[in-house]
Amino acid sequence: MRKVKIFDTTLRDGEQTPGVNLSIEEKLTIAKNLEELNVDIIEAGFAIASQADFDAIKEVAKTIKKCKVASLARATEKDIDRAWDAVKEAKYPRIHTFIATSDIHMKYKLKMSEDEVYNQAVEMVKYAKSKGCEVQFSCEDASRTRPEFLYRVLEGVIDAGAIVVNIPDTVGFTYPEEFYEIVKGIKENVPNIDKAEIAVHCHNDLGLATANALAAIRAGAAQIECTVNGLGERAGNTAIEELAMTLKVRPEGYGVECGINHSKIYHVSKTVSKLTGVDIQPNKAVVGDNAFAHESGIHQHGVLENSSTYEIMTPESIGRAKNKLVFGKHSGKHAFKDKLIELGYELSEEKIDDIFKKFKKLTDIKKEILDEDIESLALGGLRTVEKSYDLTSFNITRIPGHTTQAEVKMVAKSEIRTAIAEGDGPVSAVYNAINTITGCKNCTLKDYSIKSITSASDAQGEARVEVEIDGKVYIGKGIKTDIIEASAVAYIDAINRSLINVNK
Repeated sequence: MRKVKIFDTTLRDGEQTPGVNLSIEEKLTIAKNLEELNVDIIEAGFAIASQADFDAIKEVAKTIKKCKVASLARATEKDIDRAWDAVKEAKYPRIHTFIATSDIHMKYKLKMSEDEVYNQAVEMVKYAKSKGCEVQFSCEDASRTRPEFLYRVLEGVIDAGAIVVNIPDTVGFTYPEEFYEIVKGIKENVPNIDKAEIAVHCHNDLGLATANALAAIRAGAAQIECTVNGLGERAGNTAIEELAMTLKVRPEGYGVECGINHSKIYHVSKTVSKLTGVDIQPNKAVVGDNAFAHESGIHQHGVLENSSTYEIMTPESIGRAKNKLVFGKHSGKHAFKDKLIELGYELSEEKIDDIFKKFKKLTDIKKEILDEDIESLALGGLRTVEKSYDLTSFNITRIPGHTTQAEVKMVAKSEIRTAIAEGDGPVSAVYNAINTITGCKNCTLKDYSIKSITSASDAQGEARVEVEIDGKVYIGKGIKTDIIEASAVAYIDAINRSLINVNK
């Protein structure tokens, strides 16, 4: 079977998910996970977007050895120079440059004619090629581009040196049969298409991203752009886990294979969810909590007799296993390290020491430690951002018939600061005190949720918040057995994340 390449853009388009703001260390962690997942290309970011993005791409490029590393760049010399500077230390560098080609984008966004767009596309591909690396070119909004102009641009950029031409359904507008015809038309009408691979980038605005990508494969596409958990702008992108498992479960329908290490899918999905702060919906295909859950009595009976009655794939096939009661307060570090490796976390000794200390504290609170508890500790250790602010302690006082008062002590930019504030409840009071300490005057809580990671009264609680700061939303998370403390940690996490680019 022919091989379809997987181009992962979790670190670029995925980070454009509202509220997501990753640190360099977190991006490196995700990149290493993608390397273990065996993707072919990692799009590490948009180099010119910010200094922090540039620094992260550069670190990924220096670290990753098995995958190609790409940076996105508009079709301008300035963007391309910045992209090259970011990826040039990669073992396999790639510049991914683009310009819009649809009538609506050329008229209202670019304010350029067809000839101007064509000439810029060709010249900038030549310029990128002069850097001495692979060049990928994208026709932004290709699915709404007039076919004749699309063919013309693709022929020109291939002659200029592009080895991959990407056909994005930028606004998730097309449907599978239509997208099949678009890719088929390119193969039949671009004379030099045999000198380049066809890639596709599908958005999920109508819930058709994975279906459209699969249709493109049937029409001859050789590279699919995906994100873990389908993250991305608006409704997101083709989900790598959905695409990979469809090709595994139904190979006869497509006649292709990809090199994804399926046993790593669940681990990578959970890691990306934790680091981005974006929860996975319970009914999400392949990786959702309910993906292998059976409520109906008839279904349960069938699965107990033979799992294939209602399961077309096994949890084990994506690296997911049933939870076991395994650890307690007498467990040692060596066994703990082995358990982390079993769960898919190969961490530095420093990280393991830190997580093991937290594990020991947890055993003083919880009688039974589940795999989920250990996994939450490991993921919590991975989600790291420079702590300009850190919680030291807090105290809640409830005044009968009045409001709740909170006294909060924090490390604030290397100083210990304390504030007392009131609120309608303990969380509100704590947040008001945090705002006083941090000086966050334009902080608005947009969303707040709390859930238990495991069952029982001694479960760890995970708080998730979305905080709007100066007009931009940031996601924060905190895990503690005390839900007020978890809520405070999550709120501070969001504030710290708002400072990632500022500190750069």
